[in-house]
Amino acid sequence: MPAPATAGLVPIMTTNQFFIVAEDAGLRLDRWLSDRLPERARNQIQHDLEAGCVLVNGALQLARYKVRAGDRIEYSIPTPDTERLRPESIPLAIVHEDEQVIVINKPAGLVVHPAPGHPGGTLANALLAHCGPGLAGVGGEGRWGIVHRLDGLTSGLLVAAKTQQAYLALIDAMAERRIGRRYLGIVSGQMGENDGTIDRPLIRRATDRKKIGIARPGQGREARTDWRLLLQSGGLALLGLTLHTGRTHQIRVHLQSIGRPILGDPEYGWTRQRVAQALNTAVKNGLGPVWPERQMLHAARLSFEHPLTGEPLTFFSSPPPDMAAVLDVAWPERWPAALESWLTAPAEEE
Repeated sequence: MPAPATAGLVPIMTTNQFFIVAEDAGLRLDRWLSDRLPERARNQIQHDLEAGCVLVNGALQLARYKVRAGDRIEYSIPTPDTERLRPESIPLAIVHEDEQVIVINKPAGLVVHPAPGHPGGTLANALLAHCGPGLAGVGGEGRWGIVHRLDGLTSGLLVAAKTQQAYLALIDAMAERRIGRRYLGIVSGQMGENDGTIDRPLIRRATDRKKIGIARPGQGREARTDWRLLLQSGGLALLGLTLHTGRTHQIRVHLQSIGRPILGDPEYGWTRQRVAQALNTAVKNGLGPVWPERQMLHAARLSFEHPLTGEPLTFFSSPPPDMAAVLDVAWPERWPAALESWLTAPAEEE
């Protein structure tokens, strides 16, 4: 996509990259860019900011950064995925579907959106094949109706909209925190308390934009995760996790930050050797044949009001076989009841 033909934009390096030298000041960065790029939706600009596509004077900044006169703002617009997305007949585990929404139980390993290294074989490709070409415009460029994401190696429930009206209603519900999401996570180590809240802002790491870290005071985006201890023994703990915000890699980074990373997490977890050192002999030996090859994190409950009828909807998903195998080693016969009790408890403020 060529750089927009707007005064003050100077192409550099490629046709998708340009810089702007600010002549005024005071506006938030996302609003300032939106005013100058009317052909790019503000939510797209905010997504680009979060993805690290915008630099101010060579540094990453948040959407709320106040632009100053003389700032050099570099913007690398991603190539639109809609230009190359093709429908693919990928089997979907459909939990619920009507004319407005579809709820999917995503397996670990299925990437949600196309990205470098994953141009196809994604949930978006599968949804486009299942729902038809009309889905391409739902939510704007590069959305295909998908309201929220799960990491590629995280399993569980997510919802997508099949119409623009449903998409906008669900996005508003997400922003107002009216979509409840409960996760099940197995962590390395033992918890010292029965429950807690991790309230630490997150930011993309300057040295590796694919990874997230805890932000310094006054920086980053608000992120809050509640956790509850369901079971623990033998060097592992089973946690129920509730999201209040939905930042990239939020649960994984938050748990890493308190020294209890998700078991099997290839980016934020402990090495296998370090995990093994914390396990008792019985659990260590039992895990040998079923040692996890991905993070043991599963989106087990999803609740929201139907975007058109207002009907309250709640869906549940059992842990997939690889996670259930670990649970059977650590807490045989105990974990199903513990999980059911937590998932079916009355919804708190989610």
